[in-house]
Amino acid sequence: MGKAMRKAVGVAAVVTMTASAASAAIKTQALPYKDGQTQLEGFLAYDDSAKGPQPLVLVVHEWWGLNDYAKARAVQLAQMGYVAFAVDMYGQGVLAKDAKEAGELAGKLRSDRKLMRQRIIAGLNAVRGDPRVDPKRIAAIGYCFGGTVVLELARSGADIAGVVSFHGGLDTPDPSDAKNIKARVLAATGADDKSVPTSQIQAFEDEMRQGKVDYQVLIYGGAVHAFTNPASGDDPSKNVAYNAAADRRSWQAMKNFFAEIFKAAPPATAPAA
Repeated sequence: MGKAMRKAVGVAAVVTMTASAASAAIKTQALPYKDGQTQLEGFLAYDDSAKGPQPLVLVVHEWWGLNDYAKARAVQLAQMGYVAFAVDMYGQGVLAKDAKEAGELAGKLRSDRKLMRQRIIAGLNAVRGDPRVDPKRIAAIGYCFGGTVVLELARSGADIAGVVSFHGGLDTPDPSDAKNIKARVLAATGADDKSVPTSQIQAFEDEMRQGKVDYQVLIYGGAVHAFTNPASGDDPSKNVAYNAAADRRSWQAMKNFFAEIFKAAPPATAPAA
């Protein structure tokens, strides 16, 4: 495991333990499932004291794979009253050891959007029928690579309420697929993120507008790529850096978005890590 990966896992593990200790009612478990012949293993988190079916939120990991950062976010969501499922886009136990391998793993799916959609839909199908889940109230959030994934889930025409992309790529091979979107869309991006330049944001807005999608784009000044992850460091010149203000504001925007699409007051608990 590379240095950056170890750091990410270490920081997120602390968040996970803190979050878990904060509420004894939060239960977590590994959940094996398949996409065709590919064995996958996601991470399910939920409040065991909740009464009746709750909204489901899928969480899609960064390009590293399903590590503790995505799992920590799932725990936060469970503390807020949601059933959260951190999906596995690569395969059971597959984690990138460095950025080169992460790029290769993510690149395989980025270059095959049909497979990307198939893989995330497999994750959705693995939990949609869970008795703890209200199948009429489903959303998905994703980070970086995962942000691209949840947008492709929406473009597939999935019958879900909304998707939130945190510093994810906004481009797609076929912008006309926006006509399939049933979900409301929220994209949170950094104003200085070289991976998502202004031209890509404009193209995304054009796509959403032409598809008549209910969408929002939030742009955070001074933020670069991966601004929600404390393990991203503090050097914006590398185009990867944590931005506490953008992290806090985007998480609050997500809570408000969920309150709207799920028709409930935004939870006051589980602030951003």
